[in-house]
Amino acid sequence: MNDRRKKFMAKRHRVRFPTHGGPIPTDDFIRQRNEASAVEENTNVSEIISTAPNDIPSTSGEETDDSRPPPGLKGKALAFWHRDKKRKEKKLRKQERLLKRTEKKQKKKNVQRLPLQLGDERIEKIRKMIGDVDFDKIKKLSSEPVGGSGFNINEKYMDMQDSEFKRRFLKSITGSLENKIKKGGIHTSSLPKRPELDLRYKEELRDKYVYNQDFKHYLSVRENLPAFKKKKEIIDVLEKTNKLLISGETGCGKTTQVAQFLLEHEIVSNRGSTCCILCTQPRRISAISVAERVAVERGERLGDSIGYQIRLEKVIPRSSCSIMFCTTGVLLKYMQTEPLLTFASHIVLDEVHERDTLSDFVITLLRDILPVRPDLKVILMSATLNAEKFSKYFDNCPTVHIPGFTYPVTEYYLEEVLEMTGFQFSLNKQFPKDAAKERETSVMPYLRMLEHEKKYPKEVITSLMHPASEEINLDLIVALLKHICSDPRNARGAVLIFLPGWDKISKLHKMISDNSFFSLSRYVIYPLHSLMPTVSQKSIFSHPPPGKRKIIIATNIAETSITIDDVVFVIDCGKLKIKNFDIDNNITTMKEEWVSLANAQQRKGRAGRVQEGVCYHLFTRGREKFLDQYQLPEMLRTRLEEVILQAKILQLGKIEPFLQKVLDPPSPKAVTLSLKLLLGMRALDEDENLTPLGYHLANLPVDPQAGKMLIFASLFSCFDPIASIAACLGFKDPFIIPLGKEKDVDQRKKELCAGMKSDHLLLSEVVSLWERAEERRRGWEFCRANYLSNNTLTQLCEMKNQFARHLYDMRFLDSDKSRCTSGNFNSNYPGLLKAIVCAGLYPNIAIIKKQKVKRKTGMALLILYTPEDGNVRLHPKSVNNNQCDFGSKFLVYYEKIKSSGILLHDTTMIPPLALIFFCQNLTVTDDADGDEKIITVNDYITFTCSSYVAQLIQDLRTALDWILENKIAHPGISDLCDPYSQSVESRLLRAIVELITIEDEEVNYDESDFSDDLY
Repeated sequence: MNDRRKKFMAKRHRVRFPTHGGPIPTDDFIRQRNEASAVEENTNVSEIISTAPNDIPSTSGEETDDSRPPPGLKGKALAFWHRDKKRKEKKLRKQERLLKRTEKKQKKKNVQRLPLQLGDERIEKIRKMIGDVDFDKIKKLSSEPVGGSGFNINEKYMDMQDSEFKRRFLKSITGSLENKIKKGGIHTSSLPKRPELDLRYKEELRDKYVYNQDFKHYLSVRENLPAFKKKKEIIDVLEKTNKLLISGETGCGKTTQVAQFLLEHEIVSNRGSTCCILCTQPRRISAISVAERVAVERGERLGDSIGYQIRLEKVIPRSSCSIMFCTTGVLLKYMQTEPLLTFASHIVLDEVHERDTLSDFVITLLRDILPVRPDLKVILMSATLNAEKFSKYFDNCPTVHIPGFTYPVTEYYLEEVLEMTGFQFSLNKQFPKDAAKERETSVMPYLRMLEHEKKYPKEVITSLMHPASEEINLDLIVALLKHICSDPRNARGAVLIFLPGWDKISKLHKMISDNSFFSLSRYVIYPLHSLMPTVSQKSIFSHPPPGKRKIIIATNIAETSITIDDVVFVIDCGKLKIKNFDIDNNITTMKEEWVSLANAQQRKGRAGRVQEGVCYHLFTRGREKFLDQYQLPEMLRTRLEEVILQAKILQLGKIEPFLQKVLDPPSPKAVTLSLKLLLGMRALDEDENLTPLGYHLANLPVDPQAGKMLIFASLFSCFDPIASIAACLGFKDPFIIPLGKEKDVDQRKKELCAGMKSDHLLLSEVVSLWERAEERRRGWEFCRANYLSNNTLTQLCEMKNQFARHLYDMRFLDSDKSRCTSGNFNSNYPGLLKAIVCAGLYPNIAIIKKQKVKRKTGMALLILYTPEDGNVRLHPKSVNNNQCDFGSKFLVYYEKIKSSGILLHDTTMIPPLALIFFCQNLTVTDDADGDEKIITVNDYITFTCSSYVAQLIQDLRTALDWILENKIAHPGISDLCDPYSQSVESRLLRAIVELITIEDEEVNYDESDFSDDLY
């Protein structure tokens, strides 16, 4: 045996103990070893972090008493001692690494101090603008904030000046809806019984049946719908109870017919004068289109017995014997003024299975109201899949099921598709281990069963066994398309392909277009996505000429929102992209997920509209068994700020107990996160009551952050551009992306941005340029040249004027027009606009760590950091992506999304003073190393400046807080709207505007202001 082998055997002998012989460990030794192991197992990270470095025993090679074994240990006992000693040393090394990592993370929170220099001339100019303002008096006034103390609400706001606003505000935060319901006892409809109207409405209906040709024509159409066959059953049930669930397949006619059944029954029962039906739709376009259709079927014009109301538009029907279609948000607005809905006789909630947040919210409210409004009839209408759940939630209310009106659809799954096409996946790609683990427990048992049964060829089973079979494969879709189009039996019918997002739609479109099989003479291809230009109705919905096949590539927009009636073949990729809110990381995620059974059913249903169809699911039957019944309710995957504000304005008390009553309650952590944001915005006080600011935000039709921007913009007289930004954040930006023009769109955005370094100011600039073009009747031309949607811009401008009307009603503007002169004296100052954006979006701040240009590509590299996420990146579509030469190290963002990494979707570079004036926590301290002052923002951003500058900033910040608080509590036109005003308010605000705008033009930090090793 050679020397190496001897050493190996000796080492092996030391580690592996014999099963017999040798000294046995003593009881004391075993007890000490077990106690040490227990301590080791129970030690957590917080204990490690809290341990000071000096408390950690040395792990160096120095000999200590503990480093030698106790005398007398032999055999196994000695081996156990050495083993435990090594474990302990390993644990101590791990503690040291953890401690160093923690210290490093702590350092990351402290950005290197940045110099803040204003210059003597600028300071002198600011001092002259301020004049003889008494800052000591302002400081004293600001120390007594509105709503600062008091045992009850009325006492708390005693110092608030008496006004109409104060009365409305106090009314909204005192009492509760529950108490009002209990106190009032049983309520009934406020619609008076008028026999003469009942008779008139009855005669009108009789005349329709006899003389109205349009009514008679559509009646014959209606009678063929499945819903019509259930008319009597629906009426009979509602005569006995005040709540009903109607479930029905797509195309059964429930949306257009049920409200008409109710209306006609009330008329013939001599109750027309006390009938007012509200029918909600989850989408604005649905509310309009359904109202128009129902009016046509009744042989009327909109505004007679049929009307609609959405956020920016309404055609109100007569007050009784009428049906009004509206969005769920409009119904909530009605409930703010009349919580018991005494003006209504019937409430019909359509599409409740979609589980949008407002619908779930309203369902819960109606369930609470029904006991005191026994005459109110509530009808829920849902798809079939989760109907039972709604019935159970509504005290096991009766259910009427309406069958669908579709032709049979043959379904094929991935197993058959691979066999049909002979397609095989590339097996080289690596996949995450967690995905493989999930497959092992879900799909693999099914695949092993297929392998055992030998139902499919070996090649098919081999492909299915690989994780690649559960990824979207565009080559497979092209192969399947060829298979469909090559079969002479499939000569007629359009093909609808479902894909999750724009990137895959554009890639597949290019692959099909470049493939010689799909020549333009035989095929026409339509991509369908919300980012794309609106497609001509005739081209996408009309049938192509003989010999030509239509191929539509769409997202899930084609599941319910539109119907293309010549679709015969559907290819369902089985995935969709959906926004979720990651509660643990406080971030929005956008990832591809498996469809639900409800999605798959809807997609299948698209194929059987006009004839028998075929649906190809690109997932296995084994995977289908593990699909969710339906998508997670919106309330469980979005932030809750708007819901909380709506609940507060409706006086629903503490939010968590109320939200625990909804059909699927959100987690307490999600509620806490949203409450924390609203507290930080000062929209709620510590007792969870609305503040004056919160009351204003709850009454604006946008999310709280955009609402805060609007209020601040009115006070700083820069309303119109901020209203454009708020409209885009609340609706969508107006850019469209034609296929193959993605880079051109990005370039045009950068040109329009003109170096402002702001996605938000780009939006306001685009809207402003379009409005000027429209005045010259060149709006469409401007849109074509700049990849914009004229329809979206029209909607955005309507939203702006709606915001102006709200602010006018609140008395923050003296005109209800967004572009009014008095509200826009400072609208041409980009620095101020950035500051207002910062005020609304704070604390969403990102810090630029590093910026440099790559030599080879010329592309800019921008490394960003947020305290809660660490390193983040800009979204590729942001105008700040691949930019450099940022004058400030700070960006504010509206939305961050987690996909491949954490991406900031839209950003604006903000000057430091904007951050200082509009941040939440600001402290000024002495610099221990010199005679300068340190200004700290939120404990991790610090600036250094002279004592004089620090005092000026501190005084102006105190004054600004005082002005804003008083203006919000006592709404009125800002003194900045009067260019000649010399009031204290106007002088202070002008000084702040001057500071911020000049800084935005001048600020330019050097790259050395930030150190890489701080991150």
